[in-house]
Amino acid sequence: MKNAYYRSFQAVFNVAARCLYWRKPITVEGEGALSKAPELFKKNHVKKVMIVTGRTVGKTIAPIAKAALDKAGIAYEHYSDVSANPTVTVVNEIQKKYLETGCEGFLAIGGGSPMDAAKGAAARVVHPNTPVNKMAGLLKVMHKIPTFVAVPTTAGTGSETTIAAVITDPETHHKYAIMDLCLVPKYAILDPELTRDLPQKTTSTTGMDALTHAVEAYVCWTYNTKESIRLAEEATVAIFKYLERAYNDGNDMEARQQMLTAAFKAGFAFTRAGVGNVHAIAHTLGGLYNTPHGLANAVILPIVLEDYGEAVYAKLAHLAELTGVKTTGSDEEKAKAFIAEIRAMNKRMNIPSGFDFIKEEDIHQMCRWAMEEANPVYPVPVIYNEKRFTKVIHRIRDEA
Repeated sequence: MKNAYYRSFQAVFNVAARCLYWRKPITVEGEGALSKAPELFKKNHVKKVMIVTGRTVGKTIAPIAKAALDKAGIAYEHYSDVSANPTVTVVNEIQKKYLETGCEGFLAIGGGSPMDAAKGAAARVVHPNTPVNKMAGLLKVMHKIPTFVAVPTTAGTGSETTIAAVITDPETHHKYAIMDLCLVPKYAILDPELTRDLPQKTTSTTGMDALTHAVEAYVCWTYNTKESIRLAEEATVAIFKYLERAYNDGNDMEARQQMLTAAFKAGFAFTRAGVGNVHAIAHTLGGLYNTPHGLANAVILPIVLEDYGEAVYAKLAHLAELTGVKTTGSDEEKAKAFIAEIRAMNKRMNIPSGFDFIKEEDIHQMCRWAMEEANPVYPVPVIYNEKRFTKVIHRIRDEA
């Protein structure tokens, strides 16, 4: 009965979603593109900007943005204490500083964490009396946010194009996903120069995060459109071609730009088509163990795809053909070759095959959170119950 309800919900949502306006950010691309940020704010009559970063980016890349804003005569405040898996506390601090200092727009620079924190703060700016947990879920914001410019410094999260902000409750360690069309940034600056000095580990895990977005969007059973399918395919092909190039040579600007573009495409694909059980499990690891999201997705993706079995063979077989992994044989053979190549990519980039830190006593809670997140919203090819989630989580631990 539950599965029938979930599929019915997804079918109805699929029809409703086609009546909504799925806006893409306006992109500014190329080396040095960050210097164009002041022009974007001026176009929107923004006189004071809230810059949101983590500590490292706050010291390395934020000064470039500040110099450009100074030159343009645009004032700013800077919040630089965002860490991985941003918390409700951080969101509230950014919102408070934004309102108290008279800011009029957001400039989020970094990976998914600063962008999610800034999105959460933007939602709280337009709903100052609504706590974060009350905005979790679908379409709970429903109000235009201030001008938002997103500047990814990793090629993976896709947060610069998504409707989502994932925020962690520091008391319960539960992750809230706020999902609303109004959270899509107005602009996305894709500047490969900002990713030049990324550590190999960050390059690999964020790149596999982008691959997870593309693949999960691609294998969903509904919500997809011709555009989201095309973008997921293009992103997957580009990631297979360019991720390891960027990993092996950070100065390869072609690979860096291609990865930024692939992450953007994958971000829009999953924004439109949804993600799945990989993300549902990954978010529990981030909440309980502070596991970086890209790393969690990289490890979990091949395990879940294997568990889906024949439900995804046809689609994965097509991806195997497009990427050149395997072009002959049965759908099952091509799908398994595609999954094997994901595992091989992980191994070549020193990404582990599992997580041995998962505690047995946490698994029940992980399953509960994952089920609450995935069902009924995610259009997964295979619906997981607690027993199925438990089996997969044990595999994630046992394969370490």
